[in-house]
Amino acid sequence: MDDEHAHWFKSSYSGGSGTECVEVADLHPVVGVRDSKQPTGPHIAVQRRAWTRFIASVRLREF
Repeated sequence: MDDEHAHWFKSSYSGGSGTECVEVADLHPVVGVRDSKQPTGPHIAVQRRAWTRFIASVRLREF
């Protein structure tokens, strides 16, 4: 997928102030992660399996 046309979104748990938000997008076959304050700035690409494990760990409050 072309990351220029990707649908980036913030977590529903993001704060309303907009100062510390992360956005993610499905950049098949990877997940894109970027700083919402810099939407045209760089982003990282994470393997889908690693992202899924990370989110599961966060939900289990392992951090």
